[in-house]
Amino acid sequence: MDAADFKAVRDAVRRLVREDVVPREDEIEATDAVPDAVRRKAVEMGLFGYTLPEEHGGLGATLHEDVQLAFEFGYTTPAFRSMFGTNNGIAGKVLVNAGTAEQQQKWLPRLADGAIASFALTEAEAGSDPSGLTTRAVRDGDGYLLNGVKRFITNAPIADLFVVFARTGEQSQGTQGISVFLVEADLPGVSVGPKDHKTGQAGAWTAEVFLDDVRVGADALVGGEEGAGFGAAMKSLIRGRIHIAALCVGMAERILEESVAYAAANKQGGRPIGEFQLVQAMLAEIQTGVLAGRAMVLDAAQKYDSAEDRRIRPSATKLYCSEMVSKAADLAVQIHGGMGYMRGTVVERCFRDARLFRIYEGTSEVQKLIVGRALLKGATQKGVQ
Repeated sequence: MDAADFKAVRDAVRRLVREDVVPREDEIEATDAVPDAVRRKAVEMGLFGYTLPEEHGGLGATLHEDVQLAFEFGYTTPAFRSMFGTNNGIAGKVLVNAGTAEQQQKWLPRLADGAIASFALTEAEAGSDPSGLTTRAVRDGDGYLLNGVKRFITNAPIADLFVVFARTGEQSQGTQGISVFLVEADLPGVSVGPKDHKTGQAGAWTAEVFLDDVRVGADALVGGEEGAGFGAAMKSLIRGRIHIAALCVGMAERILEESVAYAAANKQGGRPIGEFQLVQAMLAEIQTGVLAGRAMVLDAAQKYDSAEDRRIRPSATKLYCSEMVSKAADLAVQIHGGMGYMRGTVVERCFRDARLFRIYEGTSEVQKLIVGRALLKGATQKGVQ
């Protein structure tokens, strides 16, 4: 997109978020569902495929453009972005990066038009580290039989397509024996458990997915190559970490806005609490985190798009921003005092919603390991030279 086109898209997203989604946040929280009217508007605006290639019906947004939109998405309930997040991120990018031409032609236009893809990697013993994955895909005639159980799968109850990671090699092969398959949600043997009852992020549905002798053709193997699943997953997750970091910045900006307004208007002892220096200090901490996080996200996205760094910056940025927004939410509750602990306030909801960002798409601990190992590897290579 040229600058004018992108600005028009970003401005439209901001209006949609602030005029259509923010006023319905309490409804989304209470009903655990995003209204159909909001979903239709998101489809009409092209949000279900804004990062997908233009030749397949998407808008072709770069990651640098993606994160600027994610700043806007993050301003409201995470459920809004969750509707179309996997299409543009971890699930859709598996197709973009590793799918055959036929697979892309079949599915990418459908995703851009509002169909929903789910990224089915996580299991009971395989989360941030997928080497423990046990779902199996066994050759059977001209196709495969899939068996296994997936856990915490976003959008599973409403998915049209599951991007399923399954072991085609031996367990001893670890991540090298993992492949990825396109599994249509209505195939015999595919079933979805009840929605998970989560601490936060109401309206963003997750559930278990059960695969019982699910038969798929050989054309369902992404890229037509066994053993390429781990690489496909990591490419999608690395990009997704920067996107998640941007969502954290957007949420932190909302938290800051709510906290400043509260501190300016609410009084203790006849004085606005914002006049107290320790309240000002908490506001300053939140603002500093927002500014630092935004700068990190934009830099990491730019370096990702140019292929300069697709290792350290994505993990460091996701680590910092996910920790930052949790701290911001905690400070905001403190600023609000007792009201901050009451259901129905924005900061209380953000306090619960923010906690998940430190867990999914790689926990904070995993991000630290990635950054630390990459730094040491770089130092070793310099030493050899």
